[in-house]
Amino acid sequence: MSDAPHPPPALAALELVSPAAESEWASYFDLRWRLLRQPWNQPRGSEKDDSDAASYHLMLRAPDTGPALAVGRLHVNSPREAQVRFMAVDPAWQGKGLGGRILAGLEARARDLGCDEIVLNARENAIAFYIRHGYAVEREADTLFGVVRHVRMRRRIM
Repeated sequence: MSDAPHPPPALAALELVSPAAESEWASYFDLRWRLLRQPWNQPRGSEKDDSDAASYHLMLRAPDTGPALAVGRLHVNSPREAQVRFMAVDPAWQGKGLGGRILAGLEARARDLGCDEIVLNARENAIAFYIRHGYAVEREADTLFGVVRHVRMRRRIM
């Protein structure tokens, strides 16, 4: 018997999936927009970019195609480096391990692709989360919309 804590049944039942159906994509992009763009008065569509089509996307949702509760994206920058972007967790579900599950899934995919490092640009309020998951701050990164400061972080995954 394992001593590892088990998530409550409601959390364990959440499905980690790559969006496939149109309704899943709509829910996925809606969460990205509501958390990462809407608070800064950015229009719908600004939550997407040219790398989405070639990226690996994950979301956690309630069973039976419930709405996206957490999302994240991975794309490859070079044969050895992948980048995590657009991580978001519904505020009602924050602090329950959903972000960590998304991040672990993206890291596993990066390993499968042969990458040995992951980089990301973390907002100031997410730095502690990424540090807990083994990432280290490298430098200042872009400021989004003139007000949302980011730092560049990196983690070796191999």
